[in-house]
Amino acid sequence: MIPRVLAARSSRCFREPVGRMARRLHGTKPDLSVGSSPDTDLTRLGQHIRDIIVATGPISVSKYMQLALTSPIGGYYTRGQVFGSSGDFITSPEISQMYGELLAIWFVLHWEQTGRPSRTSFVELGPGRGTLMSDMLRASRKFPEFFATIQTVHMVERSPELRKVQHDVLGCEWEKTERVEDAPVDTPKRSVGRGLRVEWHDSVEQVQMDSAPFVVAHEFFDALPVHKFERGAKDAWHEILIDVAEPKAPTVLTPKYMGSLQPAPTTAQFKYVRTRSNSASAAMLMRDPRVVAQFEQGDKVEVAPEGARIMAWLAELISEHGGLGLVIDYGQDWTQGDTFRGIRKHKFADPLSCPGSMDLTADVDFSYLRFVARDLAQCHGPIEQGTFLHALGIQARLQQLLNSTKDRKVQQDLVDCYKRLTDPQSMGRVYKVMAVLPKSSTCMPVPFAPPTKDELNKIKVEKIVK
Repeated sequence: MIPRVLAARSSRCFREPVGRMARRLHGTKPDLSVGSSPDTDLTRLGQHIRDIIVATGPISVSKYMQLALTSPIGGYYTRGQVFGSSGDFITSPEISQMYGELLAIWFVLHWEQTGRPSRTSFVELGPGRGTLMSDMLRASRKFPEFFATIQTVHMVERSPELRKVQHDVLGCEWEKTERVEDAPVDTPKRSVGRGLRVEWHDSVEQVQMDSAPFVVAHEFFDALPVHKFERGAKDAWHEILIDVAEPKAPTVLTPKYMGSLQPAPTTAQFKYVRTRSNSASAAMLMRDPRVVAQFEQGDKVEVAPEGARIMAWLAELISEHGGLGLVIDYGQDWTQGDTFRGIRKHKFADPLSCPGSMDLTADVDFSYLRFVARDLAQCHGPIEQGTFLHALGIQARLQQLLNSTKDRKVQQDLVDCYKRLTDPQSMGRVYKVMAVLPKSSTCMPVPFAPPTKDELNKIKVEKIVK
């Protein structure tokens, strides 16, 4: 049953009630398929990073993340199939089709709320296997007037292997596909999938917009490189860098995020070191007195300048072209200092061991993203993923899917997926959702509450236990 508050809002703001929109999805069968991940020799990448450090000195955590994730010499995301139960981690869209379907409904609702623009385009940052966009487009077809406005689907993805997976998941035809020129492997650049134009881009700057952009960034910002700093004496900021470790030196990483997991000692090829004085990066990134004043000696901070740059681009794009955006990720609405970690085979791993063999992430600081966008667009939230999905009617959609099959195992799988997405002890609380609207918008997005003045103008800080 759809919550009363959402039903009341939809009757005032939209031409079609949410319940009726959800019912249009009736008849879609459950789709619980996942992909697989091939094994890859990544030894060359570790040696490559080691050679860089030996030649130039310790590197930033940001540089290490960038190399480990995207280097053509065995970077993690160049492997292709890293998602799903057979990969290293599983994302919400891979768990259940309900996730993408409800995101589509959110965009349809606010397409109505913003006056039904006649030209729209979907933009996804870090689209993974393409599952989320595929589910969103399938659900969007249930609303013909909205679907007819979609001009292009933009996929911001660097990995050639993932582009090929997305190409197939979206139903693109290779006969109609334009490839990237001079690419070492077959890499799609532009194609047509199930009647829609699909374009791939290496970076957000390559996205050319001539319509209202509907942007989704799901588990995108957490993979962007972070710098790590520690506040020293006399207001100095020391940067934490990565150096080559002593041969066979055992390392046990116990950041606060991983403390309860009690990771076993590992032999890491790299180690953390700290600059003796203010680094150039610290001087540039930690110069805002409103931020600096909130930290004490010994506090650690993670800062993602690439995330700030892309958030500013996203906010400006949405305001300039009258679009909408959803940023969905795990993190907090305050600054943290020790969340950098590796994930391999669905478990936390030492991020300084075997670069390229695992995903590297850090919690998203939503207050930082909102602060960056404050003069460019409206940001609402974040709110917990469970709250967001329940407000959009995930229970009603679950009941439809349960009624569509008599198979008890499938029914149990559907219920388990629902619980995993919404349970506070699973993904329901740790994952957050933030909506981005044009600066001039007068609408309040469902199901967000108006931000307070304090939320608009202050970066929150979590004090780190020293």
